[in-house]
Amino acid sequence: MASDHSMDIVAKFSVQEMRNAVDQAKKEILTRYDLKDSNIEIELTDDLIKVNATSEYQLSTVHDIIMKRMAARGLSPKILDPQKFEPAGGMRVKQEIKLVKSIDQESAKTISKIIRDNFPKAKASIQGDEVRVTSKTIDDLQGTMRLLQAKEDLKVPLSFTNFR
Repeated sequence: MASDHSMDIVAKFSVQEMRNAVDQAKKEILTRYDLKDSNIEIELTDDLIKVNATSEYQLSTVHDIIMKRMAARGLSPKILDPQKFEPAGGMRVKQEIKLVKSIDQESAKTISKIIRDNFPKAKASIQGDEVRVTSKTIDDLQGTMRLLQAKEDLKVPLSFTNFR
């Protein structure tokens, strides 16, 4: 048996589930009475979701619908990073919603600090866009997972992979 156990903390999500959530949101928008004839456009690319509507109210409603569909598919709302509303011309408004696909350096440092402060026997090391946690006991790794999942102030969606 190995003397050290490890796991990786990453910010990944299922792109197919995201695509399904956006497709379901599009269908709901077409059938909702208050949004039916508003010509709302939603475009999903690899890095962001582009939404084009006639008012800021409709944009916020579309954002709420997407969030609801994501929650139904088991996706974290932390995946979405909405940007500011911008005028799109022709009395329309647009918004870009960035998709968070990796842990940035600042968030990785925050995660490492949380692990160091709460689990002194566990070691966290930043490796690119992931954080590897090693410990002698599996209990420390499981405690780390529970603690990080309970933290609401972390702005990245966390997944735990490569658990050994």
